Amino acid sequence: MATNLLHRHKVIERNVTLLGLLALVTVAIGGIVEIAPLFWIQSTVTKVEGVRPYTPLELAGRDIYIREGCYGCHSQMIRPFRDEVERYGHYSLAAESMYDHPFQWGSKRTGPDLARVGGRYSDEWHNQHLRDPHSVVPESIMPPYGFLADRELDGKTIGAHLTALSRVGVPYSAEHIAQATADFTAQATGTGDTAALLKRYPKAQARDYDGDPARITEMDALIAYLQGLSTMVDFKAAQAQEQRK
Repeated sequence: MATNLLHRHKVIERNVTLLGLLALVTVAIGGIVEIAPLFWIQSTVTKVEGVRPYTPLELAGRDIYIREGCYGCHSQMIRPFRDEVERYGHYSLAAESMYDHPFQWGSKRTGPDLARVGGRYSDEWHNQHLRDPHSVVPESIMPPYGFLADRELDGKTIGAHLTALSRVGVPYSAEHIAQATADFTAQATGTGDTAALLKRYPKAQARDYDGDPARITEMDALIAYLQGLSTMVDFKAAQAQEQRK
C-alpha cells in the first residue's frame, strides 16, 4: 500500500499541470476556511472602553510624526511576550489602532517602542529631546528636530482632514468637524472652550506643550500626539476584565 501511495505521489510531482491544480484547490480550501467566518461577524476588533478618535491637535502631530519618518525607527506595538511587557507595559490591543490610518505598528526598533510613551515623560523632556536628543539620551543616534518649534500651525485646514477620515469610518461627527479649528487652538493653548473639547474628546490634555504660549507650532502638535499615546485606555481595568474571563 505504501508503495502504491508513493507511486501516486510521483505521478503528481511529475505532472506540472496536475500539481498546480491540486495546489490551487488546497490553497482555495484553506482560504475559504479562514475567510468565510468573517462574513458572519460584525467586527474582528473587540472594542475597548476609552478608545476615541484623535483630537485635531493630536491628529496634526501624528501627521508630522509620519512626515518625518519616525515610524522608521520607532514601532507602536508591544507584542504579548514577557520581555516586551516588562520593558514597555501592557501589550497592545487591536482596538487602540482601530482609528489609525495608517497604523504605526512597525517592524524595526532602532529606538524604543512608543506605544506607552504618553505621560511617561514631561513636556519639557520631549521638547528637549526633540531639539537635542543627545542632551537627554547620550547614546541616541536620533537626529535633532528643533526646527519643529519654528514652524507655526493655525489649524484652519484640520477640519478637512477630519472630514476625510470620517469617510473611511472614523466616527467624527458634524460637530467634531465644525469645531475642529476651535478644538485645535483650545488644546494647544489651554484657553478657550476646553470643557467642550473634553466633552468631545475625553482625557484630552489642553495646555501649551512647547514652552512658547505665544505661538502654536509643529512642536506643540507632535508632543501632544506623543503625550496622548496609551492614555485613553485603563489597562488595569482591561487586565482585570481579562482575568475574570
